[in-house]
Amino acid sequence: MDQLEHYRKIVQRVLNYHSQFKPLVGETERFVSFDCERDHYHLFTVGWHQHQRIYGCLIHIDIRDGKLWIQYDGTEDGIANELVELGVPKQDIVLAFQSAYMRQYTDFAVS
Repeated sequence: MDQLEHYRKIVQRVLNYHSQFKPLVGETERFVSFDCERDHYHLFTVGWHQHQRIYGCLIHIDIRDGKLWIQYDGTEDGIANELVELGVPKQDIVLAFQSAYMRQYTDFAVS
């Protein structure tokens, strides 16, 4: 299996894992969205808490130029750490939610 396909499977595995957890408040569900053709991967929370609509992206990862770009990470422990535990090298993970300037101070890829 080539690296791109391997990374796709890892990202899908992580998002599917996180989709199993129900938030503590409200009547909500979690949905995954995989665009494997354009390499965009999302985990959404959708539902209601009392009379307030809940809708938002919990995780957004893109695969660009052979690297995993974490566009948004709403988890407590950090998706990047999970990806490293699953064998993705830090130099292949871009914390895109950080400014390009600040990325140089992380252990992960700048771009």
